[in-house]
Amino acid sequence: MSRVGQSIINIPNGVEVKKEENKFLVKGSKGELSAPIVDLVDVTVNEKEIKVELKEKNNKNGAIWGTTRALINNAVKGVSVGFEKNMEIVGVGYRASLQGKKLTLNLGLSHQVEIEVPDYITIKMDGNTKFTISSPDKQKLGEFAAMVRSKRPPEPFKGKGIRYSDEFILRKEGKKK
Repeated sequence: MSRVGQSIINIPNGVEVKKEENKFLVKGSKGELSAPIVDLVDVTVNEKEIKVELKEKNNKNGAIWGTTRALINNAVKGVSVGFEKNMEIVGVGYRASLQGKKLTLNLGLSHQVEIEVPDYITIKMDGNTKFTISSPDKQKLGEFAAMVRSKRPPEPFKGKGIRYSDEFILRKEGKKK
């Protein structure tokens, strides 16, 4: 059975939760999010905690139970605290700049790469080679960060490219003379 599904979700101060038929709505200081609820699980909301319980126990339902609980927890955490990914650009002449809602990347290509930043994502520049992407929605944050990283993924010989700041790049030795 799912160990994740058994955990109780605590509701922080300033967060409102509402259960509808097949949706779980969460509202907080960072915005509003919703999480889907499958018919196989039962969600109960008390004053300061949310409990996700399984209706019928078997292995397939246990996985869905844990996933539903994790999605609800991510929504609650996202509207109260939010999520962020730190990224860095490594390489001579590689840099980034932010003008309004447009991220411009100089990545050693023949042209600058311009990315339109969606409304639900904020970017904070820490110099011209480090930046932080933040959003209340964990899934959309991960998708946007992966899309930015895909513009120039780190290469294994010199490690040049865009990477997550906590990412480890396995380096190759290269040719010997």
